[in-house]
Amino acid sequence: MTDTQRPAGASLGLYAASFGLLLTAGAFLGAAVLDELQETRLLWISAGLSYAATILALLSLLLPSRSAR
Repeated sequence: MTDTQRPAGASLGLYAASFGLLLTAGAFLGAAVLDELQETRLLWISAGLSYAATILALLSLLLPSRSAR
């Protein structure tokens, strides 16, 4: 039998922050659509937040996980 890997606290926190950023990016995208895409600023903010969420999710996967006891 192998030990299962559980995410460390920092890894789980980064993943949660990534999810929060993705939800915020979705809100900015929705606001841009409701504004009938008159400004591209909201789209750029949404894209930047999505990019940051991707980076945080990748970092959470790359952090070493701790072994279950």
